[in-house]
Amino acid sequence: MDIKKVGRYTILGILFFLPVTFLLLLYPATHNYNPLDIVNEDVIELKAFSSNTGTPISLEENITVLGFFGMNPMDKSTAASNLKELVYDKFKGFKKFQVVIVVPEGTEEVAETLKEEISQYEDLRFWHFVFGSPENIKKLYRSIRVVPTLDNALATDDVFIIDKELNQRGRIDDRSDNDIEKDRPVYGLNAYNCIEVATIKNKMSEDMRILFTEYRQKRKGEFNTDIRRANDLKNTDEEN
Repeated sequence: MDIKKVGRYTILGILFFLPVTFLLLLYPATHNYNPLDIVNEDVIELKAFSSNTGTPISLEENITVLGFFGMNPMDKSTAASNLKELVYDKFKGFKKFQVVIVVPEGTEEVAETLKEEISQYEDLRFWHFVFGSPENIKKLYRSIRVVPTLDNALATDDVFIIDKELNQRGRIDDRSDNDIEKDRPVYGLNAYNCIEVATIKNKMSEDMRILFTEYRQKRKGEFNTDIRRANDLKNTDEEN
């Protein structure tokens, strides 16, 4: 056989089988990934809140990024811009995704001004402001697992991931490889600070992607990995 033909067919074979081999190696990884941990359960629904559109907004059956911008929403313009550019713009095409920002009643006009400022004539139909009394805002916030309290204006730079079953998602163990190698104590990630661009761009975006993958696999009947729950781990530790 002509040596040139052998060489040509060999190269063509390599070019054909190399991508196939790569996909076969990648396939198990996509089906055995670690789902996003449940760090808290039973987040309160938004029944006590009204929306800026007049349509009731619900957490249940939606994948929600939940924030609290307080009495002066414009003070959170940097946090809002980061959230819009690094999370909302990336996931707004996904089914059942929404951003919900909680503010006190009486801030409707200011909230609308903030929304116009960050929209730049783009589609913000999946970004909602909801309005409630200070008491109901505090009650909702208390149903979330988080260490810092709301400030005096009922605001925080942190946002939270809430799944379709009203569970708060995050990371039970957020240690880096270096932390693990040095056997440092376990610390989690329950909230994502919108001022810290690296946290929103890297950690939160990755966690959102994992959560959407989980629900996509559930729809296809391919999801068979147990989700770690903070309460389950706590009970196990107490028994040991």
